[in-house]
Order: sequence, then C-alpha cells, then structure tokens
Amino acid sequence: MPLCVTFLGTAGAVPTTERNPSGLFVAREGDQLLFDAGEGTQRQMMRFGTGFSISHLFVTHLHGDHVFGIPGLLQTMAFNDREEPLSIHTPSGTRRKIRELVTALDNSPSFPVHVTEVGDGDVPYRGDEYEVRAFETDHDTRSVGYALVEDDRKGRFDRERAEELGVPVGPKFSRLHEGEPVELEDGTVVRPDQVVGEPRPGRSIVYTGDTRPTVSTIEVADEPDLLIHDATFADDGTDRAAETAHSTARGAAEIAARAGAKRLALVHLSSRYAGYTDDHVSQAREGFDGRVFVPDDGHELEVPYPNAEE
Repeated sequence: MPLCVTFLGTAGAVPTTERNPSGLFVAREGDQLLFDAGEGTQRQMMRFGTGFSISHLFVTHLHGDHVFGIPGLLQTMAFNDREEPLSIHTPSGTRRKIRELVTALDNSPSFPVHVTEVGDGDVPYRGDEYEVRAFETDHDTRSVGYALVEDDRKGRFDRERAEELGVPVGPKFSRLHEGEPVELEDGTVVRPDQVVGEPRPGRSIVYTGDTRPTVSTIEVADEPDLLIHDATFADDGTDRAAETAHSTARGAAEIAARAGAKRLALVHLSSRYAGYTDDHVSQAREGFDGRVFVPDDGHELEVPYPNAEE
C-alpha cells in the first residue's frame, strides 16, 4: 500500500523564487491529506499534480506562511464544483480565526467546511488502519505538530509450517492469519501463534511545523520512517533560531537521532540561504546517521515499510 509525500512548500516565512511557503501533501491508498497551506498552495497542487481531493487539512499554527493559502484553496475547490465536506484541524484556541479565513471577503464555500480544535495527545483523524496524532510543539504562538502512524500489521504467515501441521490449503489459512484457531478433521486444533509471526510495525511520518527542538517530537511515534522538521537556520543562525522559536538543522538532527528516525527532511528554510543548503545537510549529518535531505518543492517521496518489507 503506497504512502507518498509531496513537498508543496519548503520555504520559511519569506518565499523565494524556488520555494513556496509551507505545504505538505500526503497520499495513502484512497486518502489524501494536506498539512498546512501557505499562500499559493492551490497552485502548487496543480503544478505537482496532486489534485484537490483532500478530505482533511491539518494546520500547525496560524502564522501567515502556513494558512494564507486557505481562502484561495477553498475558492479553487468551489470553482471545481466540489461537494464533499472538508475538515480543517487547528490548534486549540484558533478555531474562530480559521473560520474567518474560510469566509474571507464574505465568500463562504459552496461545500461544508468543518473546523475542529486539537491539542497535545489528540487524534483528530482515524483512517483505515492508521491515525493522525497531534503533539505539542514549542513555537511563539499556539502550535502543534502531527504524526501519521499506521497500525501494526499482521505477522507473516508461515505456510510451510501450517502444511506440516496438517492445515489444508484454503480458507483455514485465512482464518489462522486473522487470529482464529482452526480444527482439523482429526480434531487437532491449530492456534494462530503456531503459524503466524509477531506483528510487524506499520509506517509513520512526523511533521513538526515551526518549533524549537522538543521532547514531544521524540515521543509521538516510535522510530518514525520520516521526520519532517523545522530547520529554518544553519549554525550561523543558532541565536536567531532560539529568539524566533525555530530550529537549526543541527537541532533537528539531534531530535531525529533521539527519536530513532530513519529519514530526516529539513524544511522551512530561511530565505537568507536562497539555493544554498549544503551547510544544512552537512551540519545535520554530524549528529544523525540516517538519511538527511533538503527537499525541493515538488519533491515526491514514497515511504517504504520498515526494512523495505511489503
């Protein structure tokens, strides 16, 4: 089952000619989710071919580079004759302001828009065998991050062992794999634990939004397959990062290492770095052994199962 991430916007507060403000598109089977919507997000979605069939929009905080794209996106959806409802999730205490954005210029959408507030530990959305969790972040306004965490998968079915125990090929295999014991013709009962391995972990993606490095990012998911972390500054901006409640690439890497992340995407880059990101990557690699990269807008990544298992 593919789990794909498209980076729609990777700039900091000030966009550049190469980087749009924050936006992250995630597709899992039939579900399409959007995290943050900086200005121009609807154009990025057209440019990179994601389409507009999102069912949920998860807002990390209400700074303009994360939400100014909402009115335009909703209007584009309305122009496309959307009828399906859209749920917008936003940090506690910010619902009224999001509603004002939704109805900006007295232009209410032609489809239902539901706005819900979320806080640390909430699960704003439960999908098919996965959930989206909110967690506390440390920015200079009300903010949360989000983690998409899949359920554990069933253990591997040992067909050879099942046949050795006398289980006939057919429906009894499926019943055992679903956790149900089966009785053979001679009265012998075969239990699932005799032929099914331990549950296998699903995949997880953690997106921080804007934040200083926080312990909650480490705790929200066990060894995430992809950590997408604020890295507004390189080492030359360490003091500025602390003042503005952002992270450096090195700080993001320390969190990734402590979380046991497999991949680290550095996003929300300050415009001061323009097209130069080598320092971000090299400094992050000093503290993190996994894969480190700075995605460009339009970068698409398929998140594999742990150990590349299917």
